[in-house]
Amino acid sequence: MSDEKLKDKHFEHDQQVTDFVFDKNVARVFDDMVSRSVPFYIETQMMALRLACHFVRSKTNIYDLGCSTGTVLGELAEMVPDPSVGLIGIDNSDSMLKEAKEKLSKLNAPERVELMNVDLSGDIQINNASVVIMNYTLQFIRPLQREALVQKIYNGLCKNGCLILVEKVLGNDSLFNRLYIELYYEYKRKQGYSETEIAKKREALENILIPYRIDENMEMLKKCGFSSVDIFYKWYNFTGFIAVR
Repeated sequence: MSDEKLKDKHFEHDQQVTDFVFDKNVARVFDDMVSRSVPFYIETQMMALRLACHFVRSKTNIYDLGCSTGTVLGELAEMVPDPSVGLIGIDNSDSMLKEAKEKLSKLNAPERVELMNVDLSGDIQINNASVVIMNYTLQFIRPLQREALVQKIYNGLCKNGCLILVEKVLGNDSLFNRLYIELYYEYKRKQGYSETEIAKKREALENILIPYRIDENMEMLKKCGFSSVDIFYKWYNFTGFIAVR
């Protein structure tokens, strides 16, 4: 993998649209795809990282759930130099983890980072965590399994530990919901995506990415036991939440 991001042309050519999967074809262009598809992606990452630095404690772990190509873990290795803090990246895509391993191998201390292939809907273990980060990940978990995952995260957090969650969301009002979606597609057009690419990706994600409303996310976090829940970021139909145990 070169340092230069490969251009995302995954949905450019005529092809039968199937459910979106994080396979090798997506993994190789993922960094470009996500930076052009998610508004303020870099900025929200940095916001999450700064929040993480506030809550991290020595001799604990930071988990990145849905770590994809390891960008957040790489930044954490630089921003949290304490060697007693474990950095654990979890994803269920071998292709994503391969990209992450190659990216993280260029760090000065790659041995601090542990990468694990685990299905977040399955028997995931969260232990001794002061911070858990989930950027654009929970939205891919089937709705019936989300609360159980959030409960496992809560149970695995230390006292005063935090969950940082960034998600695509639905609006509570259908008027605003339609408007926000159209503004989002306008954003993607400005990033160079064609109408065909936008339509194909929307179709591929239709039954895979299932967003909740803001209030549904907050109610779930509180139901799982989080004492303090707040919104730290909002852009139309994208929202960042922080929840503290």
